[in-house]
This record gives sequence, structure tokens and C-alpha cells, in this order.
Amino acid sequence: MTIQYRPRGVCSQLFQIQVEDHIIQDVQVLGGCNGNLQGISRLIEGMKVEDAISKLEGIRCGGRPTSCPDQIAQALKQAL
Repeated sequence: MTIQYRPRGVCSQLFQIQVEDHIIQDVQVLGGCNGNLQGISRLIEGMKVEDAISKLEGIRCGGRPTSCPDQIAQALKQAL
């Protein structure tokens, strides 16, 4: 399954996430803080969708009510 998600309230413009058997296979991000998002993407590749959601959901960026990791969690919810 490929998830395409347009995040809200963050700098990133698009997430494309490949999930197979509830395991994250690949994460591509357009826009945002390139180095940080590459790191997050590599860390969650191979992780169960549920585990990634529990680790990323609720993270805030400065005074914003969300962040790129939180938005990745929201995107991953589509795979459940």
C-alpha cells in the first residue's frame, strides 16, 4: 500500500509512504527540513506502523499544535 498524504500546519508539502504487511518500507518527504526528515524516515523504515504512530503522534514544533513527525503519524493511520 502506498500512502500519499498532504500534511497540514508544517513546512513539508507531501509524504509518500510505502507500507507492506503493517511494516513501513519506505518514506519520502517533499519539502521541510531535509536532514531531519531523512533521519526520521530512516529510523521508522522497518518499523511496525502502530509502533511508529505511538512514537511520533503528539510531537509539537515550537508553538505549533503539530509537527512533521506528528503529521507522519497521521498519514500512517491510513494504513490501519
